[in-house]
Amino acid sequence: MSKKEEFVAAIDIGTTKIVSIVGSKNDHGKLEVLAISKAPSKGVKRGVVQNIEETVNAIKSTIEEVQGTSGVVFSEVFVGIAGQHIKSIRNRGYINREFDEEEITKGDIQRLLEDMHRIPIDVGEEIIHVLPQNFIVDHETGVKNPVGMSGRRLEGNFHIVIGRVASARNIEKCVKRVGLEINELILEPLASSEAVLTSDEKEAGVALVDIGGGTTDVAVYYDNVIRHTAVIPFGGNVITNDIKEGCAILSRQAESLKMQYGSALGDIAPEDRVVTIPGISGREPKEISFKNLAYIIQSRMEEIIDAVTFEIQNSGYFDKLAAGIVLTGGGALLKHLPQLVKFRTGMDVRIGFPNLHLAGDVGDDINQPMFSTSIGLVLKGFEYMKNNQRETPEKEETIIDFNEEIKGDDDLLPKRNLFDKFKNTLNEIFAENDMKLE
Repeated sequence: MSKKEEFVAAIDIGTTKIVSIVGSKNDHGKLEVLAISKAPSKGVKRGVVQNIEETVNAIKSTIEEVQGTSGVVFSEVFVGIAGQHIKSIRNRGYINREFDEEEITKGDIQRLLEDMHRIPIDVGEEIIHVLPQNFIVDHETGVKNPVGMSGRRLEGNFHIVIGRVASARNIEKCVKRVGLEINELILEPLASSEAVLTSDEKEAGVALVDIGGGTTDVAVYYDNVIRHTAVIPFGGNVITNDIKEGCAILSRQAESLKMQYGSALGDIAPEDRVVTIPGISGREPKEISFKNLAYIIQSRMEEIIDAVTFEIQNSGYFDKLAAGIVLTGGGALLKHLPQLVKFRTGMDVRIGFPNLHLAGDVGDDINQPMFSTSIGLVLKGFEYMKNNQRETPEKEETIIDFNEEIKGDDDLLPKRNLFDKFKNTLNEIFAENDMKLE
């Protein structure tokens, strides 16, 4: 790896927080987080930038902290994209090759990918990712990697992620304002999957559910292939809002209640316990029972789970997910949430922490579900760098030693002749002073 690729920087622009992170790979290929910084996000709603100025300020403060802590100055970053405008479609394409006895190359696959980038989409939309699912070579189905096979007709099934151009441009604008360039926009559920899902889970079939503040992201894997992605336009903030309105309290008090005393199961919340909230500007304090709080959370959480279930069914793999559901994101830490999800879906559930590819004993401050997307973006960044390095190898510099005898190399003979002429000219000049160039 060149110096430039020894570290990767990423920015996760979320609805509740903006996270900047820089990481490097150690000798064992594990990720070491050099620095991470988060700031409250005020200019983003449901995953979409709505206030450029606020977002730029938050990005700037986190970038400065990360660069200061790590001592790494970077100019390019990988950035996550989500939001309710994201949608995914499946498409199939094919190419006919001239000679069926010649081996299929990466170039053939690249041609297929480029064709997919040219499919007609709605005005104001753009293709963010084209993800191959499987290939067909001369009617031989289910091929995962056709490189090296022989065949005339190469077909592929693709998962295509589409987003709104304006949303992507606004993200780019924010990042450019702080003097950085975007290497690649990465769909956030793909990044989270990279950080928390094991290869066994992806093979057996699993749904990753990343519950953020403004959106809930879903990614469905089966047989090690991404089958479905979706962004549901609500997350933990709608629960906070319901608590705020249901209990007639402030937003910050509602958020604190949810985190400290909230539960996703109303039936098991204690009836006799209450929490006292100070009154607004000297008014009478309010008493809120744990049970009422839990029922408010449960009813809203059930709506999110039902929307997730709909997306998994939409993928066509609902009955095939042997590894069930993995919950991650800031909203995953809600008390008794795995039990509620298991009860609603009938699937196995676990909480996903982003320590799968992290080096050594990672502190609890970094190994949090809320950082799954950020850590996943860095991992995806390394993957992108590796692939690009392979596709565009650096040119090797040829150093010619003219003192060596050159025989039979026609390419180098003109250089030899040129050098001889130059040497003879110099010898004529130096002859007067009894000097000679060897």
